[in-house]
Amino acid sequence: MRKLHGIGVSPGVAFGPAVIVRLDVPDVPNRAIPLDEVDAEVDRLNLAVASVVETLGTLRDRARERAGREESHIFDAQIMMVQDGDFLRGVEQLIRQNHLSAETAYEFKALEIRNIWMSSGNAILRDRLADLSAIHNRMLTRLLGRAEEEQWALPSEDQVIVVARELSPGLTVQLDRDHVVGLVSEEGTRTSHAAILAHSLGIPAVMGLPGALEEIRTGTTILLDGQSGMVLLDPSRAEIDRARAQLSRRQKLEFELEAAVTQAAITPDGVSFQLMGNVDLPDEISSAARNDAHGVGLLRTEFLVTGRAALPTEDEQADYFRRVSDAFPGYPVVVRSFDLGGDKFPAAFRAPPEPNPFLGWRSIRVCLDHPEIFRPQLRAVLRAAVDRRLELMLPLVTRIEEVLEAKEMLLEEALNLARAGIHAAASVPVGVMIETPAAAILADEFARHAAFFSVGTNDLVQYTLAVDRGNARLAERFSPHHPAILRQLKTIVDAGSRAGIGVSVCGEMASDPLSVVLLMGLGYRTLSVAPPALPLVKWIIRSVPVAAAAAAAEVALAADRPDGVTEALRTAVTPYFDSRILP
Repeated sequence: MRKLHGIGVSPGVAFGPAVIVRLDVPDVPNRAIPLDEVDAEVDRLNLAVASVVETLGTLRDRARERAGREESHIFDAQIMMVQDGDFLRGVEQLIRQNHLSAETAYEFKALEIRNIWMSSGNAILRDRLADLSAIHNRMLTRLLGRAEEEQWALPSEDQVIVVARELSPGLTVQLDRDHVVGLVSEEGTRTSHAAILAHSLGIPAVMGLPGALEEIRTGTTILLDGQSGMVLLDPSRAEIDRARAQLSRRQKLEFELEAAVTQAAITPDGVSFQLMGNVDLPDEISSAARNDAHGVGLLRTEFLVTGRAALPTEDEQADYFRRVSDAFPGYPVVVRSFDLGGDKFPAAFRAPPEPNPFLGWRSIRVCLDHPEIFRPQLRAVLRAAVDRRLELMLPLVTRIEEVLEAKEMLLEEALNLARAGIHAAASVPVGVMIETPAAAILADEFARHAAFFSVGTNDLVQYTLAVDRGNARLAERFSPHHPAILRQLKTIVDAGSRAGIGVSVCGEMASDPLSVVLLMGLGYRTLSVAPPALPLVKWIIRSVPVAAAAAAAEVALAADRPDGVTEALRTAVTPYFDSRILP
């Protein structure tokens, strides 16, 4: 038996023979064309675009039938990428000025964009690399005149596990759930489109597993856990029997999760929690409401900017904020100000390239340096908040001055709106996103100026441990259970308690079963998670007494290594989880 570790992206246990799927990039010859064929090459390019758009439309319809309406919009995003005007103009320019064939010009431009995205500090762009590769492969296949196999041939055995270097949404949505019981890929993260589709289809999946194609051969028996990211090669009969028992328990748990949606988030010892939803894209609004989110703890606004030729108008933003708030009447919606950085800028806004975008000019730094971007957003929040519960959250804050300057701008815009006779709120609560060690260490000072804290654990772990959260090779080192993270989490919640302000967690840590118990024990009472995770988090809260969680957190805080923290939590929750959601 050999054990491999990747990133668990879709929960569940699966076992069966491996099937290797290779989606190789077509070999494109470096072909020049005579001047009189330039127009014909441009026409070929446009015909290929139309053909790929038609194929993606078919896949979108299939996704809607199998995974749901929201997931089908993944292919709408791919269609927009295929039709991107700036990209296609760049390809056409290479054809006309350099006399390159359509496929040669397309490959050149595609590699340029891929390199930019790979080096970007923007985690969202890097999560979409599989989409980028998929559409580029489709386009090159069309331009080279080759037949594309839309349904990849798999062996006739039942219960197989697909192993690939990179899983595209197009491949994932076509897999037969009764035939393909698990997925493993070398590339990919929890928020990649293939991961989202795998979760919606109910296929256990492990991604970000470097060297999978070297370690695994077709026919190798695999046992994978999509919760922990563990993959066993050639497991023993006893291990398979344990996996079968866990799979049966997990299936029973699904019925309890469905029932939990309509129940209150109250622990067995009577402590109430507020569960909110994270909303990245508009399609997630209905999912959060359907899963009984009591408001939005993190409303990302970057989709209003990314891929657009111009900045969104004040009216557009205000309308969107009203739309989100109206879906959660009576509950707060926390708008995170633009988290711009890396390549996450509109085409109209040119930013200089940076060697390390993670530590560069981004988030609140961009907003304060360019008030022409920030002030319209502040006005939009104020206008939408006139009869709604909107709050403003500032990301990547490391200095008190940043909070004071943002609050001063907000006050100025409120006065400007009043003078102009525009109906708007006089102010909104302004909170701080704690996602750097600097902010955690200065939590007491920030609490004097912030209306609330929200802990962004993804970046807090990344910046504290100096581990790129998108680097699959460092997946084992990216641990929210590191003692340094626990001590900061305790510092933050205690600072908020002393100041009498609310403190929530909006990072992925708030949807991990063991980590939820840890946060409960540390004193957090508000959690904001991705909409699909809401039923599980509520079930955990309803299952584990806060007293037990607090005792586990006390032991965990005394641990000097991550595995000690994990073991303390596992020991504490075993009587309540009944081994159904733990590896």
